[in-house]
Amino acid sequence: MASENYTVKNVESFIITGFDHLQNQKFLGFLILLTYTLILLGNGINLCIILTDRHLHKPMYILICNLAVVDIMFSSTCGTTMISVLLAEIKTVSYYSCISRAFLYHLGDFTECMALTLMAIDRFIAITFPLRYHSIVTNSRVFLLIVITWLAGFAVLGVVMSVADSLPYCQPFIRYVFCDYASLIRAACVNPEPYFFMPVMLSLWPMVGQFPFILCTYAVLAYSVGKLTNNASKKQMISTCLSHLIVLFSFFLPKIVSSLLTRIGVVLTLTERNAILIVASLVPPLINPAVYCIRTKEIRKRLADVLLHKKVGTKKIGSLGLS
Repeated sequence: MASENYTVKNVESFIITGFDHLQNQKFLGFLILLTYTLILLGNGINLCIILTDRHLHKPMYILICNLAVVDIMFSSTCGTTMISVLLAEIKTVSYYSCISRAFLYHLGDFTECMALTLMAIDRFIAITFPLRYHSIVTNSRVFLLIVITWLAGFAVLGVVMSVADSLPYCQPFIRYVFCDYASLIRAACVNPEPYFFMPVMLSLWPMVGQFPFILCTYAVLAYSVGKLTNNASKKQMISTCLSHLIVLFSFFLPKIVSSLLTRIGVVLTLTERNAILIVASLVPPLINPAVYCIRTKEIRKRLADVLLHKKVGTKKIGSLGLS
């Protein structure tokens, strides 16, 4: 009778055990807290600059705004869990909180991939069809595409997470460092392998479909940039493409490394899997705002204006006080 009660879905909360074997938990927690703070700060600055400057209400900056929102959501769903486990030593997460966090985490992963694809298409059209760019790529069309990607994400991940929610759970332990689909399936009272088929197919599509497609668009861009005679225009295009490529590889590289190692038969330990998971979840949202803030001239200029204005304003107040 006790075993029957154990095999039904009566788990009200999960205990995150992915960090239990680590010795320097506080130090890792501090690093994750610092990274998460920088993610919020960087993406928040980009959002504030773009939203408050009407001159930046253009398709490319709308896409950067969308990426910033995705990065905040993506990092928050996993970062807050890891910080609470490592620093506050709160390892328990309620069942529905875990399911919700897993849904939002995978939604962020999905929409980030789609956001990078839209940004690649935007740059492709801008360089390949420069005279028709403003008639093809409009604010309303970009906004519509962003909404479609979010709706598609909600639909796809809703189906995936409904599978996890329908399973009976035998144990209240999450062996990974935060709640995601894989950790939930491995905590269920089922053979996990059949339940990984759909997520594996969904994860393969970005790596064998979208990633090669995006690389092809940048190959075409590189060819088009090479034919430019104006050095100033060439330099600007190269700078823009480089910033996009940095963002692209920071997102896809951990996934490709993990997938390739698994496919060639390398058995990763739980610690190694968790390390790749942390890097894949926190590094792209950290790099993205830094890249777009530093390498995008308009955002960099606007940020400099704000900082210099504050400095000038402080000096004026000081001089008035002295006089």
